[in-house]
Amino acid sequence: MNDLLRQLTEAVGVSGGEKEVRLLIRDLIADHVDEWSVDTMGNLLATKRGTGASDLRVLVDAHMDEVGLLVVEIENSGMLKFVTVGGFDDRALLGKVVQVGPRKTTGVIGARAVHLLKSNERNKVVKVDAMRIDIGAKNKDAAAAKVKVGDYAAFVTPYEEIGAPRSRTAIGKALDNRAGCAALIELLRGERYPFDLVAAFTVQEEVGLRGAKIAAYSARPDVALVLESTPAYDLPNDKDVSPNVALGRGPSIYVMDARTIQDPRLVAHLTRTADARGIPYQIRQPGGGGTNTGAIQRAAAGIPVATLAVPGRYAHTPTMMISLDDYENVVRLADAALRGLTPDIVRR
Repeated sequence: MNDLLRQLTEAVGVSGGEKEVRLLIRDLIADHVDEWSVDTMGNLLATKRGTGASDLRVLVDAHMDEVGLLVVEIENSGMLKFVTVGGFDDRALLGKVVQVGPRKTTGVIGARAVHLLKSNERNKVVKVDAMRIDIGAKNKDAAAAKVKVGDYAAFVTPYEEIGAPRSRTAIGKALDNRAGCAALIELLRGERYPFDLVAAFTVQEEVGLRGAKIAAYSARPDVALVLESTPAYDLPNDKDVSPNVALGRGPSIYVMDARTIQDPRLVAHLTRTADARGIPYQIRQPGGGGTNTGAIQRAAAGIPVATLAVPGRYAHTPTMMISLDDYENVVRLADAALRGLTPDIVRR
């Protein structure tokens, strides 16, 4: 079992409340970097000095926050009203187990029982504002003794590896983007690069790419690479004969999304490196969505940046699925591309 992925996915770090996962990552990297710090936003920034062979300064980013919920009201019944933190499909929430607040109080997301619905309501998706978190409290005072307004709620999804030996897949919560965080940790555990590498484990990506903007201004790199997880729409669908990306076909290299056009020189460097090393890869089709690339590219005077991602099914739900082969190839490709990165590649 990949214990690194297990530790990271089972830690809690809803956007704006990333402390638990930040402390975990700090302890995991402390012996492999030369210095680390936490900025005012909560980003964890770590520097691994290079061999001195190159004067480039390279930023590698992976956001550590996850989508989740926020308690906004404790009702007289003891039920908790909540809002979502990050984008959700409402259909994925009902019946899911969550842990609320620093005490990690267990709760279940519920709504009005189906047998009490009117006939015209039964075929409609229940909206978030009609759902509540039930922590088993008999009234408001009992609930308030355990949780408070403003507490975050994270999903309870144990990490598991399934499908071995033919299909090496893993499921867990927050693989978007703890898979990217794990890949970055593995890079830091490796040999030094020719240049100084600044690792940024950033906050609040899911609510607007906020932490990466600050991290990029602070690091002022010459070039950057974002490690992510991207939705895989490869389930059977008659109307979608050309999936965005698929599990098991290799790392996903971005070209364009809703927020940015990736630096074509870096995209070419990634594909050349993959071809030379025999690493499978797939091009993420241009379309919606966005990653921290959009914030980093526009920071300071502009930064050349590209995105490399682990494909995952069921993004922004309590459980995501990835291919462990894809994950391992993201680490291989990122490491090889960084070691082959020279000033000439990004020189205008």
